[in-house]
Amino acid sequence: MHPGIIFLGVIVGSVLFHIYTPWWWTDIASNWGAMDDTINLTFWIGGGVFVLVCLFMVYCVLKFSYKEGRKVEYKPEDHKLEKILTIATTIGVIALLAPGLIVYNNYINTPKNALHVEVNAWQWGWQYRLPGEDGILGTAHVAKISDDNPFGINLDDPNGKDDILIQDDVLHLKTNRPVKILLRSLDVLHNFYVPQFRAKMDAIPGIITYYWFEPNKLGEYEVLCAEYCGVGHYAMRAKVIVQSEGNYDNWIKEQETFSDLIAKQNNDKLKLTIIAKNKN
Repeated sequence: MHPGIIFLGVIVGSVLFHIYTPWWWTDIASNWGAMDDTINLTFWIGGGVFVLVCLFMVYCVLKFSYKEGRKVEYKPEDHKLEKILTIATTIGVIALLAPGLIVYNNYINTPKNALHVEVNAWQWGWQYRLPGEDGILGTAHVAKISDDNPFGINLDDPNGKDDILIQDDVLHLKTNRPVKILLRSLDVLHNFYVPQFRAKMDAIPGIITYYWFEPNKLGEYEVLCAEYCGVGHYAMRAKVIVQSEGNYDNWIKEQETFSDLIAKQNNDKLKLTIIAKNKN
């Protein structure tokens, strides 16, 4: 079989595989439909160029294959062709990059009414901190983390007293409310990713990274770590449950605050002191 025909079959097979592939995105459940749009744009531009270039190569293989007596023309330069290719490539690159820059600009400009949620990543799990009634997260630092202060909250910061502590891998969010995710890593590089939200960001030791999204569909979604972080990486999974406002408020009321944690610890220490005195 002629190699040009084989090459043409590869092109057709590649296109059909994309059209009929069983692997596709999960249903979107956030405001970031623009993410899908930019990926589709990249596919059509990149895929279109791929098909055109490959068809041109098939044409060349078929038309200019070896024939006895045919002479080869040597043409080292073609200024007209170079100009056409330069202009076409420039337009293609702009079409690929410009929409992505617009989306990224929206991605890092968080709405003012966004709920701040701190996500602590560690090998191999997640824990969360939400603001209390004052709506402000207290300051925290990794160096302050201990058994008594698992989030490293600054004890001198009054804004941290009512912070809500979720020492669990399940996070509840309110539907149709923007959320700003503040990422902190306690050890190595991690990445907080919910496929249905189309948004993710690396958690980098030593700094706080962030991104935002607005969940708009009720349901339960899986959290994945999208950066290889060690032997337990495969098991670093969690859940995000998107609820109505009423159910979310009920859940919030049941959670422990930093003040509750301190009071419980002081009570436990007092009990231990009393027991020790009784034994003596």
